[in-house]
Amino acid sequence: MSNKPVRIVVTGRKGQVARALEERCVARDDLELVHAARPDFDMAMPEGLAEKIAALAPDIVVNAAAYTAVDQAESEPDLAMTINANAAGEVARGAHMGGAPVIQISTDYVFNGTLGRPYRETDPVAPLGVYGRSKLAGEQAVAEANPDHIVLRTSWVYSPFGNNFVQTMLRLAETKDEIGVVSDQIGSPTSAYVIADGILAVAKPLTAQDAGDVSGLYHLAGAGSASWFEFAQAAFSFAAEAGAKTPRVRAISTADYPTVARRPADSRLNTALFETTFGYSPQEWRQSLAEVLKRFDI
Repeated sequence: MSNKPVRIVVTGRKGQVARALEERCVARDDLELVHAARPDFDMAMPEGLAEKIAALAPDIVVNAAAYTAVDQAESEPDLAMTINANAAGEVARGAHMGGAPVIQISTDYVFNGTLGRPYRETDPVAPLGVYGRSKLAGEQAVAEANPDHIVLRTSWVYSPFGNNFVQTMLRLAETKDEIGVVSDQIGSPTSAYVIADGILAVAKPLTAQDAGDVSGLYHLAGAGSASWFEFAQAAFSFAAEAGAKTPRVRAISTADYPTVARRPADSRLNTALFETTFGYSPQEWRQSLAEVLKRFDI
């Protein structure tokens, strides 16, 4: 049996998922993480991506790169579609050319949020905006380009790095005594480390058996659910315990905080299929949040 480490090629080097995955892999001698990053790998210019990915001789490819500016996507639909769909398909094609499966990170924003219960993989999709449509197109492009694929839909991603809701709340707390936060949108807050650990749980069966046995669409998100208001309250509660200045949090409605792009009102994800298939159960979101906040300078 070969002792050669599993070679994981990941796009989106500066993103939350790629950075969390890098941290998880750094101390493991059974994994080798290779970044497919700019300028050589530019998702805004998909031509030639497939060949470059294949040349890295991957055992697994993780496409964690994405256009994630939800509101800005409404005015840049072509760019969002290029990065989230066209380039995603090319990355998946490159993995296939290299004889490797691909793991594609997708989003809860492929749903319109009107179902009234956590979404399962079989529930109908109906994205409300350009971002959701581009990510859905990416799911389809990946599935068409590589039969050995895993699409992981996740939601409300946060971490100690990058731009995310927790970062924004802590930054506002430095100058605000009161912050209004939307209370009528519900989702599944998800630490980037939960996603990284889920990817590694997927990697094992992908390399140990025929990837086609587990290929398909899965939901992976933090256990439990919250509104943005509850999410902010929890973040400030943990920050206060660490001695940080925290503001009052005031519940407001979506109508009170209009955005360019519409968001789903209830985009909770059901992760039962992922847990059953891969034997990995995500942490409850408050527990993950407490652990992530220990990494902040507060």
